[in-house]
Amino acid sequence: MNKIISAVFAICFVPRCASAVPAVVDYIFDGDTFAAYVNLAPDISVSVRVRLINVDTPEIHGQCASEITRALQARDRLAELIPVGTVVELENIKDDKYLGRIDANVFASDGRDVGIVLIREKLGRPYSGGRRMSWCDGTAQ
Repeated sequence: MNKIISAVFAICFVPRCASAVPAVVDYIFDGDTFAAYVNLAPDISVSVRVRLINVDTPEIHGQCASEITRALQARDRLAELIPVGTVVELENIKDDKYLGRIDANVFASDGRDVGIVLIREKLGRPYSGGRRMSWCDGTAQ
């Protein structure tokens, strides 16, 4: 069933959706990923994992204590910016490397780009794909 929902979502949205798509936040995974419900039709809603397209945050299962601490701070801040049950806008939706997950710019109910907020607050750093730098010692992962 999950594969069917992912396929329907991909057909409807993934070929680079140009307009904003509203979604209701379901739960927060970490500083740059959350789950949300998206209505495909009046009676069809799917749950999808959303990764912020423009930011990389530390990993909760990180390689050092400082990364884990920073990851928890980023996760908690994301939860403040887009609390469970709030409506966010997804833009520039793209397919992700993991089945059932999409990449998107995410805008909070006040219009702020959530990724940019995390970067400005030093809870994340700009990310445009490719190898990520370690949060522990600055080397590429």
